[in-house]
Amino acid sequence: MKVTRPMLAAAAAVAALVLAGCGTAADPKAAVPATATGSLEHLAAEVKCTPDMQTDADEIRQAVCKVAAGKFILATFATDRGQREWINTAKDYGGHYLVGRKWVAVGENSTVAALRSTLGGDIEQGTDHGAHTGH
Repeated sequence: MKVTRPMLAAAAAVAALVLAGCGTAADPKAAVPATATGSLEHLAAEVKCTPDMQTDADEIRQAVCKVAAGKFILATFATDRGQREWINTAKDYGGHYLVGRKWVAVGENSTVAALRSTLGGDIEQGTDHGAHTGH
């Protein structure tokens, strides 16, 4: 199955629905472990969540997870390119992204920061549509 732009947009829209609020910035001095790798189930187990699968395709696997820090979307990808295309499309919807090799966790800033303390990775910020001024 080939991942198409509409599929990416749909996945991004689902991720956007999980997001609520802006949260606060993570402590940049906090120690960040090496970035985790593995299957969606392995990553979910690392943060002690039982994934609720939403998409299970060859190119992308996506689930909703709930942990003490909050609810988030966890997605794994077959290729680095597929991951980057998904993130670039999803970022148009705003949000906070914890990015590892072939995986991403999407949620509130505080949730993503908490996940980073276990999974490592890099935090990326989506487009802030609230910053736009009148047109």
